Amino acid sequence: MYSRGRQKLVDRVIAPATLQVSRRQVLQGAGAVAIAALLRPTVVFGHDDDEPLGPFGPWSEPVNLGPVVNSPFDDMHPAISKNGLSLFITSGRPGGVNGANLGRINEIWVAQRASRDNPWGSPQNLGSVINSVGSNTGVPNLSPDEHLIFFNSGRPGGCGGADLYVARRKNKRDDFGWQAPVNLGCTINSAANDNGPTYFADDETDTVTMFFNSTRPGGIGPENIYASILGDDGTFGAAVLVPELSSPRVDGRTAIRRDGLEMLVSSNRLGSIGGSNDIWVSTRATTSGAWSTPVNLGPPINSEFDDGGSALSADGTTLYFYSTRPGGLGGRDLYVATRHRIHRKGCDDDEHEGCASQ
Repeated sequence: MYSRGRQKLVDRVIAPATLQVSRRQVLQGAGAVAIAALLRPTVVFGHDDDEPLGPFGPWSEPVNLGPVVNSPFDDMHPAISKNGLSLFITSGRPGGVNGANLGRINEIWVAQRASRDNPWGSPQNLGSVINSVGSNTGVPNLSPDEHLIFFNSGRPGGCGGADLYVARRKNKRDDFGWQAPVNLGCTINSAANDNGPTYFADDETDTVTMFFNSTRPGGIGPENIYASILGDDGTFGAAVLVPELSSPRVDGRTAIRRDGLEMLVSSNRLGSIGGSNDIWVSTRATTSGAWSTPVNLGPPINSEFDDGGSALSADGTTLYFYSTRPGGLGGRDLYVATRHRIHRKGCDDDEHEGCASQ
């Protein structure tokens, strides 16, 4: 069973109102068979297996992704595909739709690799369908089925400042096959800056929640964490503050573990190392429970420099994030760290086979 709201959201992405094209016209133009295939829902709810995620061991020492992926410009706010072979990044480098990009306008790029054992290739720009000339576009986030990409952009025609957008692709293996983006609307978006979408589909309740950070009035700080529920009509409802994840300071991008029980928050809240952005972690016992008070991840993930913009792999064992710590190529660089799942008797993945016989 698929969520009615999810199907309506897909319909909106396929035929946005701004195109002024009716469903009948689309059917006549593309043919009933083609449009039926395009509208066929894809799996959103349900995990790949029933094995619980975690618990986990500590995070490893972060490794800079190097000069192939990073540049002398800001490289940040990644998203990693479920198979680990596509890394979407936000970058202010030149060479995209903004040309020489003297204004350091952010765009979305993607680096690819043949296998998890292979090195990353050079990032390629997603092009003018996704990126915008003269306006920042960034902070990508993939839906669980990877047919949707969410991001924020300050492009013209929005609800105010930066808004949340979504684009769809038919082939989840085609990183350049995105259709025209659709604004998520002025119910979830506001006249302020709305950034950092984090899409969570709860297979326990068939509920879709969008977490994001916003500078709108009504928070407990200048920028806080909000949540919006996808309705049966395919639109996201009014956003509400998530006070457990928010602070009196700046709370930025979130990243949620696939099972919805762990949330990472970028924040410069009291307790951050050196007073700059750090990555904080919050957990909950169930997807309907309250979030715990966020705890600083500490070293080696955080440093006295700017650390944030995290993304988790589907199995929760790999963390991508940005940092301005020494040793990078300039500005914000992308780093990766790993952790192992801990099985019974405290054994991690590397020791699992041996522990099973104990």
